[in-house]
Amino acid sequence: QVQLVESGGGSVEAGGSLKLTCVASRTIENFATMGWYRQAPGKQREFVASIISGGRGLVDEDVRGRFAISIENGNTLYLQMDSLKPEDTAVYYCHADSPLGTKNYWGQGTQVTVSA
Repeated sequence: QVQLVESGGGSVEAGGSLKLTCVASRTIENFATMGWYRQAPGKQREFVASIISGGRGLVDEDVRGRFAISIENGNTLYLQMDSLKPEDTAVYYCHADSPLGTKNYWGQGTQVTVSA
């Protein structure tokens, strides 16, 4: 059973920073990708960033230049969020998928609230 545990959410003013952490029960070599999604009230869950074993990261264009994804010790995933905007307010979820893409794993989510 794969477990993903997020932490680091909170409330900040616009322009502020937060760093989210996700600790996985397995290392990234056991997954196709690990990453972050977010879901704002009344909206669908959307992709934010992902990373593969070896460290190459992909960041959605809406947050590129402000958010950065990284991984440490093979199982601790980070999302550094700078220059936060009110529209970044959402529940952020850690995600991992199996090597064949047949299984998706999700964390419990962590709330990020950005005030104007």
